[in-house]
Amino acid sequence: MPRLNVNIDHVATLRQARRGNEPDPVTTALIAELAGASGIVAHLREDRRHAQLRDIELLRKTVKTKLNMEMAATDEMIDIAVKIKPDMVTLVPERREEITTEGGLDVSGNFDPINNAVRKLLGKGLFVSLFIDPDHKQVDASRKVNAHMVEIHTGGYAEADNQDETSRQITKIRESVTNALSQGLRVAAGHGLNYFNVVDIASIDGIEELNIGHSIISRAVILGMEKAVRDMVSLCGE
Repeated sequence: MPRLNVNIDHVATLRQARRGNEPDPVTTALIAELAGASGIVAHLREDRRHAQLRDIELLRKTVKTKLNMEMAATDEMIDIAVKIKPDMVTLVPERREEITTEGGLDVSGNFDPINNAVRKLLGKGLFVSLFIDPDHKQVDASRKVNAHMVEIHTGGYAEADNQDETSRQITKIRESVTNALSQGLRVAAGHGLNYFNVVDIASIDGIEELNIGHSIISRAVILGMEKAVRDMVSLCGE
């Protein structure tokens, strides 16, 4: 059964719509932990469109499970991560015009800068994961830069509009997980997972963590955060 980590970015997005104080993503993280989440994920973007530095600082002080800080591989973000010392850093791609992260990090195509970023983070004792597409060359490159873990991007699976494509995407994810494990990498997965499609991904042997945000926060708006998290934890165990 994979552990569920809850991404609280969309709570911060709602708060930033009014540039006010509520809803508070830090309080949301506390409720998620009490409801059974095994970790909290927050993406501190360069444009600060949702999570703010204040959020990451407070999450570091209050999260009792595990704090996974998503970030771009930039000098600014590396400096922040080194100062805050989250339990895990996940390097992700960023484009200012995107609505949300649109794909995995191109580790093989940007080997030197990513390798340098990982080396700096590892040198400060941080646990490093890379958010990548289910692609063998990306898995191989992730191993070469000495990352501890890869998070497999499940967007292609989540967006598949027919059974054949769904099966093809699941096969790609399974093969990437097997490849990663064979090279000593730990494996997580996430992006686009919801209450209707999570079970097939949760059942893949070797995936130890699922990172889910939008679907949980969307359900929480209607049913409350505690129930939304408990429902997803239950599905991850099916």
